[in-house]
Amino acid sequence: QVRLVESGGGLVQPGGSLRISCAASGINFRIHDLEWYRQAPGKERVLVARINSAGSKEYADSVKDRFTISRDNVWNRLYLQMHSLKPEDTAAYYCHVKRAGVDFWGQGTQVTVPS
Repeated sequence: QVRLVESGGGLVQPGGSLRISCAASGINFRIHDLEWYRQAPGKERVLVARINSAGSKEYADSVKDRFTISRDNVWNRLYLQMHSLKPEDTAAYYCHVKRAGVDFWGQGTQVTVPS
């Protein structure tokens, strides 16, 4: 059974930093591409960052140079380090993996940056 559990969200002032985590189980973690998505109230869920099994990384333009995605294949953890946070970064953040064509999501962790 695949399980993804996000943690680390919270309230952070503009310009601040935060690291969120995703603990994965039930998958062969090291072979999968992993992603962070976010969803703001009333908006669609959008891709924030991706890291593939080889460690190559991609970012949405809106977070490039501010966010860093990383993975720990020993502890089966996915991370998103966020710097220079802005009010527009406020959203629920979800980790995502696709296995055998099936999408798996965590429950999300809320990040709030007040304006």
